[in-house]
Amino acid sequence: MFILTHRQSEILDFIRDYLVERGMPPTIEEIREAIGVRSANGIRDHLRALEKKGAIELVSGVSRGIRVVENVVSESRSLPIIGRVAAGSPILAEPNVEDRCQLETTLFNQQPDYLLRVVGTSMIDIGIIEGDLLAIHKTREARNGQIVIARIDDEVTVKRFKREGEKAYLIAENPEFKPIELDLRRDPLTIEGVVVGMVREI
Repeated sequence: MFILTHRQSEILDFIRDYLVERGMPPTIEEIREAIGVRSANGIRDHLRALEKKGAIELVSGVSRGIRVVENVVSESRSLPIIGRVAAGSPILAEPNVEDRCQLETTLFNQQPDYLLRVVGTSMIDIGIIEGDLLAIHKTREARNGQIVIARIDDEVTVKRFKREGEKAYLIAENPEFKPIELDLRRDPLTIEGVVVGMVREI
């Protein structure tokens, strides 16, 4: 699985369309003009990133040396990266969309609706580290044991969910952090979604 930034996805789509229309790949200069980037070096950087992610192959010494790797992404979706999620102590939610990523979704049991970037270390024991992107399926319901995105007032955090009667617990996967205990009769708690996967940018 790999993810593409909005710009990388834009360049890859242009290359594919150019191949269909003209039967050959575009030059770096043609890509630069079409995408509206000032620097040819900027395009080269994006192409190298696409090659590293396995979307294309570059042939050195050839002006049109770009080969698209077919069927690299199946059932892909462009998902927004929304704000940041505190994986330590809750922080104020930041709803701004940072970017968009083209994400292959076939490996998920449920379709993700958006991505959230992790901040902090409270979930490191299950392999979620700072900077990871969590794939979130929007829902207000959660089962015991699921990793959830929970909102407490205006703050958002990622934790393992547990409910016992009128008590809810948001549990860290790091012994340095105590569970957050909530009495649902008086404490506000909203489930924003459940984690259905994780991607790590390279």
